[in-house]
Amino acid sequence: MGSGLRALGLVVAGCLVALLFWQSLQQRAPSAATPRPAIAAAPAPVPAPPPPGTRIRYKDGHYPTLALPGGRQETVRSVLNIAKPMRFGDFVWDDKDIPKGRVWVRVDLARQLLSVFRDGNEIGTAVILYGTDGKPTPTGGFTILQKDADHYSSSYDAPMPYMLRLTNDGVAIHGSDVREGFATHGCIGVPLAFARLLFAVAGKGDTVVILPGDPPKKA
Repeated sequence: MGSGLRALGLVVAGCLVALLFWQSLQQRAPSAATPRPAIAAAPAPVPAPPPPGTRIRYKDGHYPTLALPGGRQETVRSVLNIAKPMRFGDFVWDDKDIPKGRVWVRVDLARQLLSVFRDGNEIGTAVILYGTDGKPTPTGGFTILQKDADHYSSSYDAPMPYMLRLTNDGVAIHGSDVREGFATHGCIGVPLAFARLLFAVAGKGDTVVILPGDPPKKA
């Protein structure tokens, strides 16, 4: 862990019902000025807000889609309705009544958020740490190459519990002490309890998409 991560502050409370997934993420993220992911609008009207703490479900046949790098698209059937502020170390996990299906992970560096999807339904979200100061987290599409619940990094002489390896040079998702002002050496750090849950549902070959952070500032 090193310093240099920009101040995140409090993640905005709540998740207003909206047809587009980025609007849901925007309520969790700290900055309204960050770029929004490209999302195709669905033809269905925006539903009425659900009670706090429930899942936002889209109607059959009117699912929004997420545009991902490489021209891929992912269908979204439901997202989590976050009803309280999220801070460093916080996460939400709810896979109750969500059927078995393909798991994939979306990492948004600009908003410092990770979302886990199963069968098109968001089942988990967490504030993350990522790499800065000369060791940035790579972006693009990846697959999980290796799982190791008790991994120890010889390069950094540090434990990386519930490690999901994404690259051959050591970039991974793993449990971390997610605190303000901390960063990683390129990995994606998530709260330990969240890492355990993610490790249990993710498998080798599952997709992880990492979207870029803020564009570099001009000199």
